[in-house]
Amino acid sequence: MVRVRPRPLLSPPRTILSEERRKPDASPGMAFEAPIRHMEAQLAELTELSRVNDLDISKEIGALRSKIEAALAATYSDLDPWESVNVSRHPERPVASDYIDQMFDEFIELHGDKNYGDDRAMVTGFATLRGRRMMIVGHRKGKTTPERLETNFGCAHPEGYRKALRKMRLAAKLGLPIVTLINTPGAYPGIGAEERGQAAAIAENILGMFDLAVPIVCVVIGEGGSGGALGIGVGDRVLMLQYSYYSVISPEGCAAILWKDGARTPEAASALKLTAGDLTRLGVIDGVVAEPLGGAHRDPEVVFQNLGDAILEHLDELEGVDPQQLVADRREKFRRMGAVEGRFPTV
Repeated sequence: MVRVRPRPLLSPPRTILSEERRKPDASPGMAFEAPIRHMEAQLAELTELSRVNDLDISKEIGALRSKIEAALAATYSDLDPWESVNVSRHPERPVASDYIDQMFDEFIELHGDKNYGDDRAMVTGFATLRGRRMMIVGHRKGKTTPERLETNFGCAHPEGYRKALRKMRLAAKLGLPIVTLINTPGAYPGIGAEERGQAAAIAENILGMFDLAVPIVCVVIGEGGSGGALGIGVGDRVLMLQYSYYSVISPEGCAAILWKDGARTPEAASALKLTAGDLTRLGVIDGVVAEPLGGAHRDPEVVFQNLGDAILEHLDELEGVDPQQLVADRREKFRRMGAVEGRFPTV
């Protein structure tokens, strides 16, 4: 079964100062943003007062806008790892469906693993990005509460990973590059998932992706948690959005295991080295895609443009490489991660 979804018209750009933007205190916010949200509420009140009463208070409004922008710049230039994790989990942050709808020209969804069923937490299909055809594989979180429950908040079952691998192998047969959009706290840990071979499915995906002789670009767009992320994360290029995270375990899980103390979650986040900056320095990822100040949710169109540019740039670099060399380089790339100089010679 396939579904064709033409690209809808882009909505007007949303900026942090847009009058169409909902009031900042209308949904739960991040604690470190409290002063900014307070100023944004004041800005909304001033803007409404000016409109209703036909007052010329443009000078006051402009000054407050400048103050908000300065506060955002100061705050987001010095986020700690736990604050970055919170930005990556913002309820309005763009998810895979937003990128598919807004960044790609068209999308044909492919369903099912031909074994058990169709896991809604994993989306796969043919897509076109600025005229270039490719296979898209991504974690689907959903945007409303019913959608999030249906997709287990982006936690895929084994049938989701088997679906992903089948579609990636189909792309390899057709000579199409593969782009994965990673956004999951981890694979679904339920009894049913374990009974159907969750660990084996993820392991088979990791092994299988090393043998695909087409370019693979993986992008962490939000949460990159544990094996659930790595199950679609083996690529020639691994990118992260600026305020996403990528880690062997969530900070909460790490704090619970090491110290049995949830209050030490921020400490765990720092120790895990899970931010885009940390992972760039460690050589785990190959690039960081810039987000607007305050995160992708404040101006999604900027992120759609930046990520589209980055994907095409890396595909341009990879598509001229001999397929067998592509596979060899991918294996070597992951083999060298974490290697201590002199301990693991190339064989």
